Amino acid sequence: MFVRTERLSVRRFTAGDAERFAAYRSDPVVARFQGWEAPVALADARETVERFAAGDPEAPGWFQYAVALDDVLIGDLGLKLHENRMQAELGFTLATEYQGHGYASEAVRGLLQHLFVDRQLHKVSAECDARNTASARLLERVGFTREGLRLSHTWFKGEWTDDLLYGYLNPKQPTPVPSA
Repeated sequence: MFVRTERLSVRRFTAGDAERFAAYRSDPVVARFQGWEAPVALADARETVERFAAGDPEAPGWFQYAVALDDVLIGDLGLKLHENRMQAELGFTLATEYQGHGYASEAVRGLLQHLFVDRQLHKVSAECDARNTASARLLERVGFTREGLRLSHTWFKGEWTDDLLYGYLNPKQPTPVPSA
């Protein structure tokens, strides 16, 4: 386990997560702003979960964390660690039936605590489709700052979309002041 919050564990994926993973990732509401198409076949979910379970959270690139409530998979957090290992990009997915209860905020806060305190990252970034107001609100609620808007920037699922850009600097690390 990487993080334990009041109600959740943010941990490595296990083979037993594949069925739940396929179920929530097959929900068209969950998949709407994500990079996959619903439904997700159970065989594909098993392969994906196996790949996630074998990942290295300390290596540059994407690592997927499982989010569990009472050891039941309810979502996942993706973290793309930069080559410099000092910054990362965050993504999140939560099963529809668990949305609106503060679980995503709790999981993201727990992971940020781990990243900033234990791993001493300098910055975590995130971006979302500008129409995904729930994700934008979540990012702002947990402390991300909106840093930009890219208009008609991404060709996504057959249309051009606007992207909101967010960042969260490690509050324990001083930000350098540029010289005059």
